[in-house]
Amino acid sequence: MRDNEIRKAVEEELDWEPSINPVGIGVAVLDGVVTLSGQVDSYPQRHEAERAAGHVRGVKAVVGHLEVTIPGVYERSDEEIARAAASAILWNARVPVGAIRISVEHGRVKLEGMVDWQFQRIAAHQSVRYLTGVKDVNIHIVVKPHADRETVKADIEAALLRNAEIDAHGIRIETRGDHVILRGTVPTWRQRAEAERAAWASPGVCHVENNITVKATGALAARTA
Repeated sequence: MRDNEIRKAVEEELDWEPSINPVGIGVAVLDGVVTLSGQVDSYPQRHEAERAAGHVRGVKAVVGHLEVTIPGVYERSDEEIARAAASAILWNARVPVGAIRISVEHGRVKLEGMVDWQFQRIAAHQSVRYLTGVKDVNIHIVVKPHADRETVKADIEAALLRNAEIDAHGIRIETRGDHVILRGTVPTWRQRAEAERAAWASPGVCHVENNITVKATGALAARTA
């Protein structure tokens, strides 16, 4: 797809998604890389806008430069946000009790700590990202390393083959201790994201470097030409 076609498709996707107000969002595309700029009125909108753009066919990557500007009626002090974040994490059964430290500055939440699994790291993020007044969430949560390199590689390969949404034959996996590196080519941004999610699901993985490129091939390329 040409860049102007991708830009139009992204704008239509942003307009289609009911949780996003696209009025303040600008879309630029260069060589399939989408840049979102402008303002949104909540952190969840920023997250949803980036997610929606990444689902559009032909998008190779998404760069988010959206600024969150909280309307006055929804503004909260850092102390209020910190108390709400602490309660939200405490009440989330997927997050180990006492594992996460929280700090807030100018509406920007920082989460620090150590957990056993990536899903626990994600759960901590999900606990706070929808709180009123939050402008950004910075994740500094570490997954404890306890992975065997060959086992991790075999587990991820099996997970990719099981996933109906991924063409696993175009993906190569490299492991360096608790680090996983993904390489290769897939036809959609969604498949790229799914491959990374599958890699994180392996126990003991502390870092995933996603070097998979997005390139339409075969029938998909013909349909989008």
